[in-house]
Amino acid sequence: MLDTVREVHTPEGVALRLPAAGPLPRALAWAIDLGIRLGILTACSTVLSLLGKAGLGIYLVLLFVLVWGYPILCEGLFNGQTPGKRALDLRVVSSDGAPVGWLAAVVRNLLRTVDMLPFGYGAGLVCGLLDPWGRRLGDLVAGTLVVHVQAQVPLPEAGAGEALPTALPLRPQEQVAVVAFAERAPRLTPARQQELADIVAPVTGAAGADGVRRLFGVARWLLGGH
Repeated sequence: MLDTVREVHTPEGVALRLPAAGPLPRALAWAIDLGIRLGILTACSTVLSLLGKAGLGIYLVLLFVLVWGYPILCEGLFNGQTPGKRALDLRVVSSDGAPVGWLAAVVRNLLRTVDMLPFGYGAGLVCGLLDPWGRRLGDLVAGTLVVHVQAQVPLPEAGAGEALPTALPLRPQEQVAVVAFAERAPRLTPARQQELADIVAPVTGAAGADGVRRLFGVARWLLGGH
């Protein structure tokens, strides 16, 4: 199954594109987390074996925490990321794109008991292949989605870096387009930047290189810059 994009709309009318992760990167992230948990368990078992029955009791508690508490605590404390997900640039978010909450993290991870049936995460894999955004049963019940983390590209410095209000009011989708231009501009040639900036010359009141500079300023203004 290929990764797909889920588009959701905020109450403000802004469209958010959430690049949903498919089964393969999620499985790799899970394997990394499994290796970490096994490493911790192996290291601690050597010491706990010296404590006799008390060590066995502590070992069982540690095993429970690593199996069930590890993903819940990581996702709740670290903005939806376990070490495995962080290594693969994945994150758990709510289905509307908001950060995942504690309740959702608990529900999606406790329902792994169902996703693991009958063995090897068979139910979860089948559900993920059938769902258009690769969600397993735990995600469907908890209202969550695993997405690829998109790198935040800082706005390039333009002129004095001032924020410039628009000459005309912009609709939400136009605001998104201006911010997207500023984020992607470093990957464009200067000629292409000017070509795109000329299209919105009525908004910036300038063309050419000055239009590009003013468009950066409008993007800063839309993002709350001063």
